[in-house]
Amino acid sequence: MRSYDLKSNKWIIFSVLACIYFFVYFHRTSPAVMADEFMREFAVSALAVGILSSAYFYPYAILQIPVGVLSDLKGAKWTVMSFTSIAFFGVLTLVFATNYEMAVFSRLLIGIGVAGVYVPTIKIISVWFRENEFATATGILFAIGNLGAILSAYPLALAVELFGWRLPFAFVAIITLILIFLCFKIVKDAPGDFKEEKIKREDVYLIVGNLSLWLIAISAMLRYGIVMGFQGLWGGPYLIDVYGLSKATAGTILMLVGVGTIFGAVLFGRISDLIGFRKTILVFGGIGSTITLLPLVISTSTLNVTSICLISFLIGFFSSTGPVAYAIVKELFPLRMTGLSMSVLNAFPFLGAALFQTIMGYLMDSVGKINSVYPAEAYRLSFEFCLFASIASVICVLFVKEKNREQQ
Repeated sequence: MRSYDLKSNKWIIFSVLACIYFFVYFHRTSPAVMADEFMREFAVSALAVGILSSAYFYPYAILQIPVGVLSDLKGAKWTVMSFTSIAFFGVLTLVFATNYEMAVFSRLLIGIGVAGVYVPTIKIISVWFRENEFATATGILFAIGNLGAILSAYPLALAVELFGWRLPFAFVAIITLILIFLCFKIVKDAPGDFKEEKIKREDVYLIVGNLSLWLIAISAMLRYGIVMGFQGLWGGPYLIDVYGLSKATAGTILMLVGVGTIFGAVLFGRISDLIGFRKTILVFGGIGSTITLLPLVISTSTLNVTSICLISFLIGFFSSTGPVAYAIVKELFPLRMTGLSMSVLNAFPFLGAALFQTIMGYLMDSVGKINSVYPAEAYRLSFEFCLFASIASVICVLFVKEKNREQQ
């Protein structure tokens, strides 16, 4: 007999997986406060740093479907452990990187490694948690992930100023190793009495033919691309170049994106479980995000610090409706398809993040630097691109058809 009942300790399993997911977000957004260091140490341009940062996202996006299949066939726990081990070696490579190419390779390894965390975690949640707990649990997971984004803002910026950027990442490597061990000892794919239905060949056709899935995926790609373009890379340089803020202050303001996301993720996840109208919440978040971006386009260089702080918070708050999209997709397909359907959806946000960071860097380079910094016009152009993408994201959601509680 085991020393504890696994079914009554689902939150312990959830906590271990959430801690691993915490560092998924940390790695995702950490380049924002290190962009200047990378440009200076490796003697590269904004476009090159955009490519370096986005190297995380391309393998992440490409691997989502293989990860979903592995989660369904080999098991979610095995998938998390295997891929997190790759992330561990990626972090070590970054710590010892001596040139730009090695740094890009390290980001590729990290991107490959963290690609195998979210989808299998969602699969485990779908088994251990009830239907009316799913969006709440995923909202909490999303919130914990954004604590990692917060750590990668002001705390990381301060650590970089005090110790350089290599030592903090060496510490992260040690913690990652500990979490891999805890995953091995604690996490279980399902309760002992759970009978899992195996995925079928025809399930692929159900995925391909579901228009709502693809609309949600495109919407998520645009929505998350905007967030990662700002929070994950160019928000820090924008605040430093245009407003002359210190790295620590810029990190503090970017931290508010994570704070807004944490607050909104738990709130919207719970509301969505209670009322069941998930599409309405997505539309609300999309409209809110669009309105929030307007001041960055209209008043790029004339905002006060209070306004910038509020914008950062609201970018996170309205984007935190994202986990509700996963609840919609989960309800569109049978439980056996959770890994596959989630992996298809989850590929798109990170494709968007990679594209947006690179495109925004390209748009900024098209304006060019003045006295070694990018002017407000360079950032305005990139924010304008984000604004139109946000409008397109809302339009996609409007055509989504969700299942109501009675249909489920």
